[in-house]
Amino acid sequence: MSTENEGTAVPADQSASSAPATPPSPATPPSPATPPTPGTPPAPAAHEPTHEPRQEPAHEPTQAPGAKPEATPAPAPAPAQTQPLPAAPAYHPPTAPGHPAPAAPEPVAAGATGGWPPPPPAVPAWGAPQQPAPAAPGAPRRRTGGVVAAVLVAALVAGGVGGGIGYWAAQRGDDGVSSTTVSSGEAPASFKREPGTVAAVAAQALPSVVTIQAKSGGSQGEGGTGTGFVYDQEGHIVTNNHVVASAADGGTLSVTFADGKSYDAQVVGRAEGYDVAVLKLTNAPKKLKPLPLGDSDKVAVGDSTIAIGAPFGLSNTVTTGIISAKNRPVASGDGSGGSSSYMSALQTDASINPGNSGGPLLDASGAVIGINSAIQSTGSGFGQSQAGSIGLGFAIPVNQAKNVAQQLIKTGKPVYPVIGATVNMNEKGDGATIASQGSGGTPAVTPSGPAAKAGLKSGDVITGFGDHQIDSGRTLISEIWTHKPGDQVKITYERDGKTETATVTLGERTGDS
Repeated sequence: MSTENEGTAVPADQSASSAPATPPSPATPPSPATPPTPGTPPAPAAHEPTHEPRQEPAHEPTQAPGAKPEATPAPAPAPAQTQPLPAAPAYHPPTAPGHPAPAAPEPVAAGATGGWPPPPPAVPAWGAPQQPAPAAPGAPRRRTGGVVAAVLVAALVAGGVGGGIGYWAAQRGDDGVSSTTVSSGEAPASFKREPGTVAAVAAQALPSVVTIQAKSGGSQGEGGTGTGFVYDQEGHIVTNNHVVASAADGGTLSVTFADGKSYDAQVVGRAEGYDVAVLKLTNAPKKLKPLPLGDSDKVAVGDSTIAIGAPFGLSNTVTTGIISAKNRPVASGDGSGGSSSYMSALQTDASINPGNSGGPLLDASGAVIGINSAIQSTGSGFGQSQAGSIGLGFAIPVNQAKNVAQQLIKTGKPVYPVIGATVNMNEKGDGATIASQGSGGTPAVTPSGPAAKAGLKSGDVITGFGDHQIDSGRTLISEIWTHKPGDQVKITYERDGKTETATVTLGERTGDS
């Protein structure tokens, strides 16, 4: 027996064979329905159940006069008066594709079928998969149209957004379950890196960073690999002195860009004390793009850094980190027993290794803030030819390197600011002590020099230079070389247990000695 009209009894004295083929008309005439399309079955009566198409009329129950429902007593029949039922969302029976939906049922007279109309379908929770309505026993196999109808009912309750999702789910499959996985074919055709990201900065800077191959003029042809960057459109390349020192006298230099093109180069000038050198390409390509120079005085601890170089010969390597410290006094050798260089360095934890020397240290905007020059490893002291990075890298501040590069391009020789006094380089912790005599027996304080004019004498301990505390002779030289000849700097010193101050006008020395 069908359960479509469960709750409405069939009279015992009426057999299935005597049941009319068409149920009696309701007490209230139904609203006119849209005439069916030719070739389609007529729409069911207004009170006829619409869960599934009727299979056999003989099994369809009818409303007999005076019949009482099994579950609940039927009220007395009311004469031709109709009582509207509570409003419920419209319910649409499944229809075959291409056929119009049947007309909605009209209000049923009081006392008619007790279980009709059925309750509205349950609305699923947001994001839950749509569940298909259970089919009655003996009903034909479920069709896609039934799922679409169920989804549309839910859409009417959920609103416009739910309607869009419901339609999409119906198009995807009968069960209404969809996947949120995005395949690579649905990804954007081109992915652009936002300005300021490491990838975007590296993409802009790499065409202006070069790998330098230096070979000595000896029979062995010894040399090494370093890094440099384009300084101007005339073909000048800035790098470290210790990168090109082996090829400075009769050697050869070649410069390779990121695109693989190589050019010969010559040394324009070198500054051993600053560890800065300038090269020039012999046949510079057109449209060179110099790297923009930042302001190393405005760098703050914690700022992001990007280092580009050729560590261990691996060209175009990009590493990142932060500024770990500023004004770090560093004295390093060139690895060949030459003069030491001094810098008030920027310290970074970006990975810097042999081969990174001379390469740019960039800020987050892509501007050069330093030249990578030295590392400290678990070995002894500072240098460029030691083991790999342990996160202690040091760069020459670009403000100092720019002044040196301009002087080398102009005259080919470096110019150093001096105070005209020799200090002890072995003591550390109490300041920089002016020695008793200079090299070769010369006076420790140069007569008529800057220190002498300021009243300094042998034995004075310099503890402050400008705004920076001095704890050794190396720190003092590093701070002096951040200035230019002619700058006036306040000096704090101790003499006979008393603290004194003086103003020194810096002198100059041309060339390395």
